[in-house]
Amino acid sequence: MAYDRTIVVFSPDGRILQVEYARQMVKNGSTSIGLQAKDAVILGGVKPNLQLAVLDTYHKISEIDNHIAMISSGSLADSRNLVELARVKSQVNQITFGEPISVMTLTKALADRKHLVTQYAGVRPYGVGILIGGMDQGGPRLFETEPAGTMIEWKAQAIGRGGQKAKTLLNKSFKDGMPVEDAIKLLVKAMKAGEKDISPKNAEIVIVRKKKVERLTENQLAKYL
Repeated sequence: MAYDRTIVVFSPDGRILQVEYARQMVKNGSTSIGLQAKDAVILGGVKPNLQLAVLDTYHKISEIDNHIAMISSGSLADSRNLVELARVKSQVNQITFGEPISVMTLTKALADRKHLVTQYAGVRPYGVGILIGGMDQGGPRLFETEPAGTMIEWKAQAIGRGGQKAKTLLNKSFKDGMPVEDAIKLLVKAMKAGEKDISPKNAEIVIVRKKKVERLTENQLAKYL
């Protein structure tokens, strides 16, 4: 039970059980997908289906700066906390260095925060997985951070309860340098592979370009769904 209840003790078989529980929370979350396109990154997902909720009051995808956005699976509260951290980090970088923050630098800051809370008693891991997409001098970049604080760059990735089915489709169909239109269509196919009930009301798709983050409207979503 000691290994189960505390974050700072490894189990005899080399596991941190609280981190594994946090990873399970990510797997229970609604599907989130990101992929690189030509001169853009596409993020998409399905918002949790909360009966009678006002859908415009919560989002899976958040704009961090005019060249970076992020989408999450898992705890919406944990995601909101990290979104605020990312926005502050982005603005501090702009004021301090006079230039937009790079996608890798921002991802590292979030991964460091996630890793930090796995090292101290009295805290718990963030129960959220995040895909961070943006455009910087390196072109389109897509990173994932998971509850242990690991960060990995991907060309295309899916997380959440339908992540495995979506990744199977992405592995077969993804191509480098896809036009934005083709990338959106592939993302929608991956979303449908991972989730059953998708509509323009509960789906979210964002296109991240240089100096512009565009969120598709319900009418635009209806054309693809």
